[in-house]
Amino acid sequence: MKALLLSEYRHLELTDLATPTPGRDEVLVRVAACGICGSDVHGYDGSSGRRIPPIVMGHEAAGTVAAIGAKVSGWKEGDRVTFDSTIYCGECPPCLRGTINLCDHRQVLGVSCGDYRRHGAFADYVLVPARIMHRLPENLSFAEAALLEAVAVALHAVSLVEITRQTTALVIGAGTIGLLLQQALRIAGCNRVFVSDVDASRLQLSRDLGATATIDAKELSRQIAELTNELGVDLAIEAVGKTATVDAAIDSVRKGGSVVLVGNISPEVTLPLQKVVARQIRLQGSCASAGEYPLAIQCLSSGSIRVKPLITAIAPLAEGPRWFERLYAGEVNLLKVVLTPEGRS
Repeated sequence: MKALLLSEYRHLELTDLATPTPGRDEVLVRVAACGICGSDVHGYDGSSGRRIPPIVMGHEAAGTVAAIGAKVSGWKEGDRVTFDSTIYCGECPPCLRGTINLCDHRQVLGVSCGDYRRHGAFADYVLVPARIMHRLPENLSFAEAALLEAVAVALHAVSLVEITRQTTALVIGAGTIGLLLQQALRIAGCNRVFVSDVDASRLQLSRDLGATATIDAKELSRQIAELTNELGVDLAIEAVGKTATVDAAIDSVRKGGSVVLVGNISPEVTLPLQKVVARQIRLQGSCASAGEYPLAIQCLSSGSIRVKPLITAIAPLAEGPRWFERLYAGEVNLLKVVLTPEGRS
């Protein structure tokens, strides 16, 4: 099979690899579409430490069943499917509590981090355990379905805090996850959702998707004060992962407010501890998703969450190296790029 291999940092090559054979509880999926995640771009140069070459990256994908293992039931060749990015054991204490995203034996598709190496979906085929698969409705294109993983991440983050129609929320970072968080907050009942970013084109897209107000990051403090009568928002969700944006999230919430941390570009940030303690701010980390895939599929199928406006380009897998370089360079007006093996859409 053809696969896009990260053979060394900042070098992707389309190469031939052996097509994997499913084990007893595994399914071989013929990949139709796979999105380039921000974590893939950060792994591309080795900065994240979670894409150690050689590795086939890619965890936001959809396709059709190509072959099934001997113990697999309920699936047949040709079924339209997607799958969780997290491979969980289902037996450890976190899994038994329902927090499969915190599995003690967790692996992630397309990740190589020293503890494990699991090839991902920038390839003709990918092997996944049957337990992480989900069926796709006919009205969802494969390109849209490739964003289901990101939608599930957003839904999970929003589920971790109490939200009412009186909740005022701020999303910091209008990338793919930030724009999905904005929509997930609306679904959860949040009436006022503000979005902040440094990129004017992304803020325009946020407005198109229904943000109550969008804020240039340079004006965040002043505008939040104006929009909330100096009180601050009830909830800030940080979708970047840098010290400056975490600080901004903490500064933007009211006394007793909540900050959910989703972004993790930086492995460490400096925390303004006295502000957090003196103002009794709740900090909540959010990791991946934990059972939100069915809801994510429902939201996309019904149109309550829109992902088409987030897709900048759909390109052949062979063009992957060029798109990675453009994303890595931070080219403006690039958001989500979806790669497809040749001849499929």
